[in-house]
Amino acid sequence: QVQVVESGGDSVQPGGSLSLSCVVSGYTSGTYGLAWFRQVLGKAREGVASIASTGTIIYSPSVRGRFTISKDNAGMALTLTLQMNDLKPEDTAMYYCAVRNLEWPSLLEAYYEYWGQGTQVTVSS
Repeated sequence: QVQVVESGGDSVQPGGSLSLSCVVSGYTSGTYGLAWFRQVLGKAREGVASIASTGTIIYSPSVRGRFTISKDNAGMALTLTLQMNDLKPEDTAMYYCAVRNLEWPSLLEAYYEYWGQGTQVTVSS
């Protein structure tokens, strides 16, 4: 059974930094796409960044240059990290980690099979 667990959400001031982590366990294929999505209550879920098993990465224009996605598959589980710098109030959202069995990145949520419960990021002064 695949489990996806996010952590690292917090409240920070504008201009601050935060690092989100996601641990994916039970996923045995060497082919995958991983992504971070975010959602504000009442709005559609937005793709933020995605990385494939090949290492190919894509970012949403709203975060490119401020956020960095990375992965580690050295252990028994996949670990996905989102380093967020120069945070803005509009980055406030629930952040979700997602996994799919395709080896290219995508910011479209319909392609993802496994999801975590989310971790809250709040950017406010």
